[in-house]
Amino acid sequence: MKNTKNSPGVFIPPPLFYVSLFLFSLLLQRYYPVSRGFFQTSIAHLGGSVIIAFGLMTTAPALRQFFKTKNTLITVKPATSLQTNGIYSVSRNPMYLGLLFVYLGVALIFGNWWTIILLPLLFVLINYFIILPEEKYLLKAFGASYSDYKKKVRRWL
Repeated sequence: MKNTKNSPGVFIPPPLFYVSLFLFSLLLQRYYPVSRGFFQTSIAHLGGSVIIAFGLMTTAPALRQFFKTKNTLITVKPATSLQTNGIYSVSRNPMYLGLLFVYLGVALIFGNWWTIILLPLLFVLINYFIILPEEKYLLKAFGASYSDYKKKVRRWL
């Protein structure tokens, strides 16, 4: 039976994964405290600021390109075009990559060790629940164009 699904079927907005895990890390810190000493240093704050800036510089051009091409950011709606130029020629997922950098930067400024410990879990969740369904959908929607694109550009970096 042919699957006629016309969207990636990602029902939870991707930024919610990042925010939820960050809030969960704060809850873990409350009940299972780990020294926050490092996170209260100027090195952590400066590093966090630089990483956040890098994340925003990665996410902003991706968002701009989506708006320019009138593509949708809503993951339950069908894509209107395949993004392969600009920042998308460096990473197939610059928005998720940028958000990962923002998460890490915020972790250095406001977080705790739990925030850092949960980073690999966040990476796995984004891959499994967002990127893989999107890739499956894009292959179905754009066929050989997406397949060729996947061969040229890495998923993250």
